[in-house]
Amino acid sequence: MNGAHDLGGAMGFGPVEPEPEDVRFHAGWEPLVLALTLAAARPGGWSIDESRHARESLPPPLYLNLSYYEIWLAATEKLLVEHGLVGADELAEGRSLRPGAPAPAPLDPAGTARVLATGAPTERDVPTPPRFAAGERVRARVMHPRGHTRLPRYVRGRCGVVESRRGAHVLPDARAHGRGEAPEQLYTVVFTGPELWGPDADPTTTISVDAWESYLEPA
Repeated sequence: MNGAHDLGGAMGFGPVEPEPEDVRFHAGWEPLVLALTLAAARPGGWSIDESRHARESLPPPLYLNLSYYEIWLAATEKLLVEHGLVGADELAEGRSLRPGAPAPAPLDPAGTARVLATGAPTERDVPTPPRFAAGERVRARVMHPRGHTRLPRYVRGRCGVVESRRGAHVLPDARAHGRGEAPEQLYTVVFTGPELWGPDADPTTTISVDAWESYLEPA
């Protein structure tokens, strides 16, 4: 979807200020939100793609005025209500108003560490061969889906070169909406700055985007 989250290449939002890699949180409540977000997905049963879509679908005036972990918290609250684990009235009251639904047992600390360390692999086998090869010139499709997509808006309609194939992976566009995994071939495509932003862009700039096969067409 074309939401407030998709700001790549947009002007007027201030500079990007990289932080040291060891800076994870800026307030004491932020680690709690991270833990809550991860823990809630187990009884909720939603995927990382559905979780991303919940964040992206927050109203723009809300999204643009929340900090990073405030966005995570708002999306988790949204998912808890949508999946029937918490009532909107309970959120408003800040307490439980009725017995909770049965839920799987939470992971113990060792199990949590193991899950976070290994992640959830998304590579799958598919019967169809890759459509594109390394070195091939492709164009990112012009698409404006109402649901989740991992194709950035600023590359749509632009041409790039396939740098490598990454195997077949779960398609986020499908899994975010409960339509199964629908795995597709995944490619790393390199775009130049001038191709994306015109002749005034730095000619030495390149942007690498991981793009599923249905995002691409021959150039």
